[in-house]
Amino acid sequence: MCPLNTKYLHRIFQNLDKNGDGLLSLEELNWLLERIGINFSLEDLESSVGKSSLNLDEFLSFCDSITKQNDDKNEILGEKEEQDLAKAFNVFDLNGDGFISCEELQSVLSRLGLWDETSGKDCSYMIHVYDTNFDGVLDFQEFKNMMLHAN
Repeated sequence: MCPLNTKYLHRIFQNLDKNGDGLLSLEELNWLLERIGINFSLEDLESSVGKSSLNLDEFLSFCDSITKQNDDKNEILGEKEEQDLAKAFNVFDLNGDGFISCEELQSVLSRLGLWDETSGKDCSYMIHVYDTNFDGVLDFQEFKNMMLHAN
């Protein structure tokens, strides 16, 4: 997963907490993971998380632990991880052209409830930071670099 700042993670939490109880159920968390191409059974997810629901602080810790697992920039991806990243890439590559544009990034963020008028600059900036060949879009390698190595 791409490390996001606490503000965005808090917005994700609020949007996923459909019943507004201040807890993110495994079903709600699993919904997000499935949208980015990561599939767990609820039993596996509970085993990984260690409980049946997460409050905001626990959700932030969960996201942080995922980020730290991918922090080693010299990590060699296994076949499963590469497939998971390819699935996540395809979630963002809406037109299937092999690239993620600012518009596609905006559309996916909108579906996740993370888009507002000021986010347009964020999409352009995120793409600009990881667009190593300066073509204005992210290819799979640039996307993978963003997902694994963002600070």
